[in-house]
Amino acid sequence: MGTRRDFIKKTSLGSTGLALGGTLMPNVGFSNILGANDTLQVAVIGVRSRAKGLIAGIKNYTKAHIKYNCDVDDTILEAHNAWCEKEIGYVPKTEKDFRKILDDKDIDAVFIATPEHWHAPMAIMALQAGKHVYVEKPCSHNLHENELLVAAQKKYNKIVQMGNQQRSADTSIKAIKEIQEGIIGEVYKGEAYYSNNRGSIGIGKEVPVPTTLDWELWQGPAPRRAYKDNIHPYNWHWFRNWGTGEIHNNGTHEIDICRWALGVDIPETVTSFGGKYTYQDDWEFADNQQVTYTFEGNKTLTWTGHSRGVIMPKQPGRGVTIYGSKGIITLSRNSYEFYDLGGELIKQEFEREKSGTIDTVGGGGLTTNHIANFFDAIRIDTPLNAPISDASISTMLCHLGNLAQDMGETLTLEAKTRKINNEAKIKDKLSREYAKGWEPRL
Repeated sequence: MGTRRDFIKKTSLGSTGLALGGTLMPNVGFSNILGANDTLQVAVIGVRSRAKGLIAGIKNYTKAHIKYNCDVDDTILEAHNAWCEKEIGYVPKTEKDFRKILDDKDIDAVFIATPEHWHAPMAIMALQAGKHVYVEKPCSHNLHENELLVAAQKKYNKIVQMGNQQRSADTSIKAIKEIQEGIIGEVYKGEAYYSNNRGSIGIGKEVPVPTTLDWELWQGPAPRRAYKDNIHPYNWHWFRNWGTGEIHNNGTHEIDICRWALGVDIPETVTSFGGKYTYQDDWEFADNQQVTYTFEGNKTLTWTGHSRGVIMPKQPGRGVTIYGSKGIITLSRNSYEFYDLGGELIKQEFEREKSGTIDTVGGGGLTTNHIANFFDAIRIDTPLNAPISDASISTMLCHLGNLAQDMGETLTLEAKTRKINNEAKIKDKLSREYAKGWEPRL
């Protein structure tokens, strides 16, 4: 007799056709789908903050069960397990080494909410172990990993969805459909922004690694660095060895929505202005940045990121504005507004359940919807809202924004080949150095 896992539908999105706006069309009829009544066994890897939003979404899906919580920090695991007991009514098994979870044949899918340098390598290892993958944004630490992850999804024939959860917002889905139908005429520009007032991360001091933390496994594929008191558990975002800066940490979401609304993929040019202005500390990226992307058809996308000093006149923490020849649409995680060319509000719609905007958990209705879409893709072949083949393009745009900022000049690209014409100048930045034995491979 076969195991429960034998009855779960394993599908590939590699051959799935794209409709307008990046919506996926199903490639298998419902009559061919097996295992629709089976409960999916999942693991959540990296459980400090974002995992709370993910687990709340998993809980709402009746045909999924969390078998493992995984983290390299015992203190975080202990606190998270107490949270699970209170919020979901049970405590999953705990594990510090994710590789042991991948060895468990009963695990159908993993949720990856680790530091960013782990996203693609861990996702690839999970695919090689036969697991479906929900990976938080950004899906890669560099452009090379981006390509590897997309290739791995095709090779290992599993479902991979990125955590750009606004793709599952009912109001955003409706707005994009109406944009495609011409509600604001010919779209020509998308403006994305993020506004926050993060404090200084200080100058880190080398201190002994906490006894509760497996620092070696935390670093994993990244070159080894001494442990400092301002890295773990959150400020790794602002160190190049592990993080990718604010354009990836938050810009990925709104850049993705703008790209979706404009109906564009690979840019023709990428230009970035900005720098680090606010504090003399260990932060290694621009803390205020303006990136402009141009596309075929005279379309433009901009991202304005104010990490340390809010945008004034004050705007909400994040959002998107789409401009067309007949009107304007603004989109957030929680609402959709349609204005005429004079700025008069024509209509406004809200999400049924609010979602977090600039907190580190980001939970709410969109995450619940996005996770349900991921599970439905595994169980009943529902088209993914953010398949890695498409989501990786938005991640690519963020990498290009950082590269243009580092170079101090405009990048130009060939859309068909995705080749960067300035590549010779940035060749050493397309991938990274890996710790020996941790290099991601197909």
